[in-house]
Amino acid sequence: SAFLFGSPSAIAGFLVIMWQDGSLARDTWVTGLETVLGFVMGNVLGTALGLSLWYSRFVSRVVQPFIIALGSIPIIALAPIVIIWFGTGLASKVAMATLSVVVVALVTSYKGAMSVDPDQVNLMRTLGARKGQIFRKLVVPASLADIFVGMKLTVGFALIGAIIGEFMSSSEGLGHAIFKAGSLYIIPKVFA
Repeated sequence: SAFLFGSPSAIAGFLVIMWQDGSLARDTWVTGLETVLGFVMGNVLGTALGLSLWYSRFVSRVVQPFIIALGSIPIIALAPIVIIWFGTGLASKVAMATLSVVVVALVTSYKGAMSVDPDQVNLMRTLGARKGQIFRKLVVPASLADIFVGMKLTVGFALIGAIIGEFMSSSEGLGHAIFKAGSLYIIPKVFA
């Protein structure tokens, strides 16, 4: 059904129109900026927190249930709070993308830090290394593989967070364009 799915020619027609009027490039730029900022901020914050939990097993055991609870909250449920706290501009979309990323980055970096070979840690201790040296020279390099796996996962999460933020309140971006076209039942434009 052309009404439900749109015809390929109508989709191509909307792509051409949006390219010619510049809305496709502008909306892609806005969503891309929000995605990249949220990706970077979420990964930096999550990785720093995840690696820092290596320092204290007690703190990591206390914080772990809260991390799991935060990770189980659907990101769309946080959108109204984020909009109230950060407004309707760029900051709220970046915050949504950051929240989408931070828990995954935290968990993967923590997993990487905790999977360091204890024999290597003990060897460094016997050679007189302090906890900070063990962290910098052993834990961080050994965790890089897990951190990069987390980054591969979080690229999509950052994009989803940015688009959800645009669905909730925005005047530009791909999420806004999709939401507006969907509200008007212009299905070929939604697919475009």
